[in-house]
Amino acid sequence: MFRKMSLALAATLIMAGAAWADPIEGSWKTQSGETATIGGGGSFSITLKTGKYAGKTIGSMKATGDNKYAGNITDPANDKSYSGKATLTGTTLKMSGCVLGGLICKSQTWHKL
Repeated sequence: MFRKMSLALAATLIMAGAAWADPIEGSWKTQSGETATIGGGGSFSITLKTGKYAGKTIGSMKATGDNKYAGNITDPANDKSYSGKATLTGTTLKMSGCVLGGLICKSQTWHKL
């Protein structure tokens, strides 16, 4: 009986943990077709999983509320970091990185896998 209760409790905790995960966490298909993973808690780390720069961490974001995030984005080709922001709408993540106080920006749209 104790074993069944322990298994039920463990299953409940695992399912609750998945429900508490921030919607930005998970695997994403980038605009260039690579796969990136966003994970963490409080501060979310963005790591490329496929492509030329696989394994490279390319950013860090924190939730700012209302499915919006802010932090830094790094261009993996030249290791330059930019002020970044992201907005999550359903399974679409719109990200942008800016320099010169927002004067010059580039954006991408990623899709959740």
